[in-house]
Amino acid sequence: MYTDEFREQFADLLNGVGAHMTFEEAVADFPDDAINLRAANVDYTPWHLLEHLRLTHADIRHYVTDPDYVEPDWPAGYWLDRRATATRAEFDATISAFLEDKAALRAMLMDPGRDPFAVIPGTPGHTILREIRIDADHNAYHVGEFAILRQVMGTWRPAHR
Repeated sequence: MYTDEFREQFADLLNGVGAHMTFEEAVADFPDDAINLRAANVDYTPWHLLEHLRLTHADIRHYVTDPDYVEPDWPAGYWLDRRATATRAEFDATISAFLEDKAALRAMLMDPGRDPFAVIPGTPGHTILREIRIDADHNAYHVGEFAILRQVMGTWRPAHR
């Protein structure tokens, strides 16, 4: 019923392909010494922002797949304590987990046996396609924010400046 092209276009949206910088481009070559720094007038670190993306991404994945889903508390379920810090390994684990959840959502979308407009059980009429669109929009917003944060903090490679 839904063409591969239809699914591919929404997968591109989820991947940030087209009009936006991809997540992978935004996080590439991020310097170790800036993981836990705060830019002037910003209440969170680059790692906090990536963890927010990861937590929200994981939440949407659970919402779509878990019939017993319980929404996390706001904001604690979606943002770290502002005092939290990360090692390089934890920063990289955040990136890997985000990419894993994105791949899982993409696989659901691309599954020809799954109707992207089918209502997710236990929801008020929400569909996988709706959740992919919300996730892609949220990701685009915060990936752009992360890129600007990198610009303000001077953490881009010289070719990006």
